Amino acid sequence: MKLKHLSLLSLFRRPTRLRIGALVLVGAVLASMSAWLSASVDSAAAVSSHAVSATAGQERFTVTDLEWTDTARARRVPARLFWPDSADRGKVPLIVFSHGIGSSRDGYSYLGRYWASHGIASLHLQHVGSDRALWQGNVFSLVSRFQRAAGDQEAIARVHDLSFALDRLLQSGRGTHIARDRIVAAGHSYGANTTLLAAGAKVLRNGHLLQFRDPRLRAAILISAPPFYGEKDFAPILSGIGIPTLHVTTTDDVIRIPGFGSGLEDRLKIFDATGGPFKALAVYKQGSHNVFTERRYFDSLEVATEVKTATEGLSLAFLDQVFGQADTLELWERKHRALFSEYVERR
Repeated sequence: MKLKHLSLLSLFRRPTRLRIGALVLVGAVLASMSAWLSASVDSAAAVSSHAVSATAGQERFTVTDLEWTDTARARRVPARLFWPDSADRGKVPLIVFSHGIGSSRDGYSYLGRYWASHGIASLHLQHVGSDRALWQGNVFSLVSRFQRAAGDQEAIARVHDLSFALDRLLQSGRGTHIARDRIVAAGHSYGANTTLLAAGAKVLRNGHLLQFRDPRLRAAILISAPPFYGEKDFAPILSGIGIPTLHVTTTDDVIRIPGFGSGLEDRLKIFDATGGPFKALAVYKQGSHNVFTERRYFDSLEVATEVKTATEGLSLAFLDQVFGQADTLELWERKHRALFSEYVERR
């Protein structure tokens, strides 16, 4: 049964006996939602033993936590930087990564380490309005906190976080070591939505066209991209994107937040509607929405390892092809064909 946004609140206007039943129902929903969402919350202390892939490159790198504040918005923008040693000898590509709801800059470190080991810097953001602080407070307001964090105001703040953090890094001493023509945005779940907005998605709200495209981005990696809730036709929103995109999902890629649920069909609609000179879609046969995180509540060790390891290589093959090495994606597709139910490239 699909619960509509805020529908649980109406239950508390009923008589006492029904109200007790409502509390039981809310408790069940919270327990289910908490188990699903907590699977996507990563912490430095809980990184799995597979955080560093067996397919990691030979490059050495450093990991640095950065504490920034956007004074114009009075908003903190913490970040974690994975910096390859080769950056000190020349210019390296940069990936700006945006986490899913309820996570932090600590999350998805397996990707940061993998990319850095292959000579690609990555900046993992923390969005303070939709980070792990959502877990703090009264458990009975957990659903409403997550629903509020998934609203327009926070979605806009997140894309501003991305551009602000990129400004700060490029203006720092490290900025001269970043290849300005190879800057990429990436994200999982809510972070994929942030990436789409930064890549050029346009949304109409109250008669006003909202657009937050960052022209410095040359490609985008979208893992488990959610829909633009309340919109039926994604083409007007996404057709104007003009950079290459990689879309990654699974057959069981389901978001289970009351009022914000979605499944594989939404990921496919996002892919079909997205514009650009080139796009690729990989749909794995197995894996939950959280298989791309560093928690493993809903996936076997074998599935989680296979999907994450394949996604590491897929992201690298995509970037190699976008930035000049032909047919690297074809090689990846042949090697991993048994893992996915669908693989598509469109130009």
